[in-house]
Amino acid sequence: MSDLARSALQARIAKLPNSPSIPSPTTQAPWATQDEGDEEGEEDDEVDGLGDLPTSASASASSKPMLSAAPTRRRPSPSQRTAHRLATYSPISAAAHFSQALSVSVPASGLDHRVYYTPPVPTSASTTADSSTVIVCHHGAGYTGLSFACLAQEITTVTKGELGILALDARSHGRTKPIQGDPVLQAEAEAKTTSSSAEHSAPPSISDATGDTKPSKPGTSPVDLSIERLTEDFVQLIKTVYPDPAEAPSLLLLGHSMGGTVLVRACPILQDAKYRVSGVIVLDVVEGTRNLNIFLTTKNLTNPFVAFSTRLPSRQGSALEAMPLMHGLLASRPAGFDSLEEAIEWHLSNRTIRNPTSARVSVPSMFTESTDGPMAEHTYVWRAPLQLTAPFWTGWFTGLSASFLAVRSARLLILAGTDRLDKTLMIGQMQGKFQLEVLPDVGHMLHEDNPEKIAGLLVEFWKRNERLPIGFKVKKVGES
Repeated sequence: MSDLARSALQARIAKLPNSPSIPSPTTQAPWATQDEGDEEGEEDDEVDGLGDLPTSASASASSKPMLSAAPTRRRPSPSQRTAHRLATYSPISAAAHFSQALSVSVPASGLDHRVYYTPPVPTSASTTADSSTVIVCHHGAGYTGLSFACLAQEITTVTKGELGILALDARSHGRTKPIQGDPVLQAEAEAKTTSSSAEHSAPPSISDATGDTKPSKPGTSPVDLSIERLTEDFVQLIKTVYPDPAEAPSLLLLGHSMGGTVLVRACPILQDAKYRVSGVIVLDVVEGTRNLNIFLTTKNLTNPFVAFSTRLPSRQGSALEAMPLMHGLLASRPAGFDSLEEAIEWHLSNRTIRNPTSARVSVPSMFTESTDGPMAEHTYVWRAPLQLTAPFWTGWFTGLSASFLAVRSARLLILAGTDRLDKTLMIGQMQGKFQLEVLPDVGHMLHEDNPEKIAGLLVEFWKRNERLPIGFKVKKVGES
């Protein structure tokens, strides 16, 4: 190119307009949509971002942006963690939930029963004891009467004390103890003491051929928790608390899991003894062979006494095939805890109980201080010897559905979740033989997880089947 052409080209380039500047990286594209949280993101970028890059490699070090130090999260100290645990998981007294905590001596059973009681409040001066109603509560295996504490408080509030409530600790559970001097029951107490270590050793004998727990007759186990013994214990307690059936209040029987099977069998015995039973309520237990209530947890399988429904072949013996699972789950359960706060935290963290307030009331009653002294592995160990109850698991639930439908009283079944009825109950429900309620978003301990909802169902059931206004007269057919 000649010098003349080069100078002409440079002159034309000099007359061209300046090129547009490149937008900064923070400029939003036309197709982008801004979320509500973008402003917070921009503020975070100002703190944590790199800022603008230097315009050239020759820029001075002072022009380089300063990186913001990321905020550091300090781990709480051991003392802070302890203080948090004490504030969150400390035990709560049951004094605000029941009026009385009593020890009832029952010589016929050889037991000093722990009973939690809120008597019914008379609605008028003419109200007598025999015209009132008391809900009698029996807990499930491994639990205590205080599992009904929050429910009792809710019922008392809703009915303004008109409906009484009595909850008991069953044999080998809670604070129920053998009467001093009874050699048979003293042997049971000693067996309970050694059961803490036994639960984490070899399980009770199991048949090599079938995997079934060997059958046991009442009285042959060192801890007799057969359905016959538990039913007799309950009947004798009622006869001790209310010795005269004519003056006793009307009874609403409320049983959870294993407790439901006890009350279903106790109801006809009490009725034959002339006690008035206005209804039987069973919480989350179905006999089943196809939909079997095995005591397992659905989430992490740490607490064996949380029920869920599992599919099994529809044939005789399916329930027995699931029993060996129980021993492994019991063996994987913690042998104990170093504090009651740890025990409460464990029950809440694995969702065995989902209501913190109820757990803080009920869980401490499930534990007792270890008797091993300074050599103890844990400060607190379980009260109930669940591993020793293995011979009775099948007997607790065999025939439950037929017995429930045969009860000569109003019947209510409350379940946690759907698809839980066996064939017998499904037919009975279609025939209108009992009331069925299914609650979502609760676990096996549904009366602890949602005491407000359960209380509402129980009060409506009571009003519909028992309560009548003072002076109310039922008219006969043909009367005006």
